[in-house]
Amino acid sequence: MLTLRDCLDMCDLTPEVVEAIADRERLPAILAAQLGCCLSCTPDGCRHIDHLLSASIADAARQRNFRRCVRLRRARDQFRAAHLPRQA
Repeated sequence: MLTLRDCLDMCDLTPEVVEAIADRERLPAILAAQLGCCLSCTPDGCRHIDHLLSASIADAARQRNFRRCVRLRRARDQFRAAHLPRQA
C-alpha cells in the first residue's frame, strides 16, 4: 500500500503544494497528490497548480492567517522555480 509520503516522493511536490490542492479541490491529501502529479506533467497543469497556490495565498491573507500565507508563498516560489519556465 502506498502512503502519502510515497506519493509525495513520486510526484516531486511539497506537502504544502499538495495541501493547497487538497483544500482548493476539496480532496483527501492522497488524491490531491495524485492530481498534482498528473497536473505537474504539463505546462497547463503547472499553471493551474500555480493558480491554485495563488488563490490559497489570497484566501489565507483574507483570513489574516499570515503564517499560512508565508508558507504558501514559499511553496509557490519553490514550485515556480522547479516547474514553470522563467519569463523574459
